[in-house]
Amino acid sequence: MRYSRLGRTGLVVSRLCLGVLTIGPLQENLSVEEGSRVIIHALSRGINFLDTAESYDTYPYIRRALEQSPVTPVIATKSYAYTREGMRDSVERARDTMGVRTIDIFLLHEQESEYTLLGHQEALSYLLEAKRKGVVRAVGLSTHSVKGVLAGAQHPEIDVIHPLINRAGLGILNGSREQMLAAITLAHQLGKGLYGMKALGGGNLLPQAWRAFTFVNGIPWLDAMAVGMKSIDEVELNLAWIEGRRDTVLENKVSGQMRRLHIEAWCSGCGSCVENCRYGALHLKNDRAEIETEKCILCGYCSRYCPDFCIKII
Repeated sequence: MRYSRLGRTGLVVSRLCLGVLTIGPLQENLSVEEGSRVIIHALSRGINFLDTAESYDTYPYIRRALEQSPVTPVIATKSYAYTREGMRDSVERARDTMGVRTIDIFLLHEQESEYTLLGHQEALSYLLEAKRKGVVRAVGLSTHSVKGVLAGAQHPEIDVIHPLINRAGLGILNGSREQMLAAITLAHQLGKGLYGMKALGGGNLLPQAWRAFTFVNGIPWLDAMAVGMKSIDEVELNLAWIEGRRDTVLENKVSGQMRRLHIEAWCSGCGSCVENCRYGALHLKNDRAEIETEKCILCGYCSRYCPDFCIKII
């Protein structure tokens, strides 16, 4: 495993970051015991970097893993909060639920541009205050947008940026793959810590997974790449790939596990998911939500807007 400093934060992270979303209720919905075993195994194999978010509902998995593993990982989490009070609650909830005194990296979740960053100024101010008090070590943002990366790069108080980047450019907003790479390069030059997301396009690039993984792993300005892993086999396969090794046995075992967005039969057609899908991948037909699979990047965020809990990734 390679390790590097995350920008100017002083945090040393493994090149491979375990994305914890996949094991949680929005996707695989493993039990806390099953999911924590995946995390514990990853930690035992040299991964020291975990990525989660308040909306993923995966804090209990991390807490259980921390209770059973001797490794103290770097943990990044995120919140949609935009007020001071909301962010204070998010920070305290993360500390209490994961059982940690300090949050290593706290990100503003899904920032689209300098304007959304301005709209979250109260929340950002609280995070900066928490950083001064030692409650948070580094502050940043996650984004699917080229404009979001540029906004973070040019903001003097942003330490870490978590951008969406993949070989096919799937899910990139406000620009192309090349424009996202240029924005990432600029952010690196300005001293920001960077770790990528959606290297496999939310699972859409699984048929070309090795090439997709290798592409992101080869971006020199990324300090790490976060990959969702829901099983020990997936952890082992990604460990092989991060070292540049092919493992055909594991590849064949894991490759058949294609993922898709599933909408249960009891969908009431309220339209909440349609209104909140930024990719336009959902629409209503005959009073029921339907998926345009060519537009969906399997982020699973639409499920948090469903009042009837009928959307999941399977």
